[in-house]
Amino acid sequence: MTWPWSRSAHGPLPVLLLMLSIVTGLVDAVSYLALGHVFVANMTGNVVLLGFALAGAPGLSVPASLAALAAFLLGALGGGRIGTRLGEHRGRNLRAASACGAPLLLIACIVAAIAGQPVSSGARYALLVPMGLAMGLQNATARRLAVPDLTTTVLTLTLTGIAADSQLAGGPGGRPARRVLAIAVIFLGALVGALFVVHVDLLIPLALASALVASTALIAHAHATDDAEWTRAAGGK
Repeated sequence: MTWPWSRSAHGPLPVLLLMLSIVTGLVDAVSYLALGHVFVANMTGNVVLLGFALAGAPGLSVPASLAALAAFLLGALGGGRIGTRLGEHRGRNLRAASACGAPLLLIACIVAAIAGQPVSSGARYALLVPMGLAMGLQNATARRLAVPDLTTTVLTLTLTGIAADSQLAGGPGGRPARRVLAIAVIFLGALVGALFVVHVDLLIPLALASALVASTALIAHAHATDDAEWTRAAGGK
């Protein structure tokens, strides 16, 4: 089986964005299971949960959902600014964004280590804000990098594409291997994150997420030479 992006013009970006997709599953497992049923990466789910909370559904929090949403938007704003400044060189763009995201997740790790479990109300927001900032930053960066089928968080369109573009639906078939892999890594992150949150401690998935984002920054730095073709490509196969 060949690598789904083997003939693309994206260099190491698919691998790095798959690493960040794992981060999505890890942090949403922490936020949903340990911080009161709120998402920090999946904003579609978070907006829906906000609606439920406003309707008075038990176990949900309007302030927590709003805090996560506000942090995500602020992080996306920062990611957009980085993309505007460095977007012509995708390697530097990803390096800078990841170098900003890793410390934010490290802050969440420190808060989690100090607060312990169960998480208090104050610690809840001290965790939600840096996590939301990091995920907004990540999403804006993935959008700017424009690697097909790798948004790092949004799976609704990915799932739709698998079915709607299939030959069974009369479509061209698309590139299902890419989409399946994108879904699988987020599932893996969510599974691993949930196992640690439920059975061990929420600090571990946060530490893993921080390490993955830091590794992304280091790998992007190592490969982002000025003459690398993938750093200039915008889109492609």
